[in-house]
Amino acid sequence: MILQYLWQLITDHTLFLMKHLVSFVLRNVPRKYLQLVSHHALRVMALFYKGKGVQCTVCDSEFRKFLPYGRESRENALCPKCLALERHRLIWLYLNERTDFFTKERKMLHIAPELCFIDRFEALPNLDYITGDIESPLAKVKMDIHKIPFDANSFDVIFCNHVLEHVADDLLAMREMHRVLKPGGWAILQVPFFPPLPEQTFEDASITSPKEREKAFGQDDHVRLYGQDYADRLQQAGFQVVEEKLVFELPAETVKKYALPAEEIIYRVEKH
Repeated sequence: MILQYLWQLITDHTLFLMKHLVSFVLRNVPRKYLQLVSHHALRVMALFYKGKGVQCTVCDSEFRKFLPYGRESRENALCPKCLALERHRLIWLYLNERTDFFTKERKMLHIAPELCFIDRFEALPNLDYITGDIESPLAKVKMDIHKIPFDANSFDVIFCNHVLEHVADDLLAMREMHRVLKPGGWAILQVPFFPPLPEQTFEDASITSPKEREKAFGQDDHVRLYGQDYADRLQQAGFQVVEEKLVFELPAETVKKYALPAEEIIYRVEKH
C-alpha cells in the first residue's frame, strides 16, 4: 500500500513537471533536433502513463492518458510510444475507415513527414513512398515546397500537414502540390486553426519578430493565421475540396477513447 502511494506520488509529480518541460522544449529547441531524439526520451515517460484510459489508433498502445503537448501544453495529446498527436490519430482512423489507402497501389509524397507515420507507411507493400522537406532530418528528399522537384502528375497521394502556416507563399505551395498530383489523385492538407476563426486568413510579411508573430498568428514560427476561407484558398490552387467531418460523426466514447480533436475537419483535396 505504501509503495503504491509512493509510486502514485512520484507519477503525479513527474506528470506535473512534464507539462512544463514539454512547453519549454517546444519553445526553445528547433524542431529538426527534436525529431532526432524526442522519441527516445518519451518512451521512458511511457512507464509513468501505463493504464487503460486511452488507446492510440496508430500504434494500438494503451495508456492511462496521453502526454501533454504544445506550447500551451494541451492535456492528453501525445502518444509516448509512436508520438501520434490528436490529429494523427484522427487521420489514421479516417484512412482505415473511409479510404483504401492501405490496400490500393499508389505513389505517395509525404511533405514534412511525421515520425508516427514514416515507418508504418514505408512498410506498406502497396505504397511507393517518398518523403520530402526543406530541413527535416527525417525526409529523404531535400526540397522547397514552393518548387517541388518532381514532374507534373507524379503522385497519387500527398500528405502535407501543419506546413502551410510556415511557408512564405502558401498559394504557390498549394499550386505546386496540385501540379505534381495526378488527375484523380487526392491529398490531405491540414493546418492549425485558432478560434475564434477570422473570416479571412490573416498574413502580414512586416511582422517578423517571434513575439509579434505569436501574438498575430498563434505561434512564433507561423506567418499566417488561417480563417474560414481556408477551403476557398485550396480551391484557388485548383483543388476540389472535400471537408471530411468524421470526428463529428463518431460516438462520444470513441472520441474520448482515442483522444481525438473534437472539432477537426479533415481537408481532403482532389485533382480532377
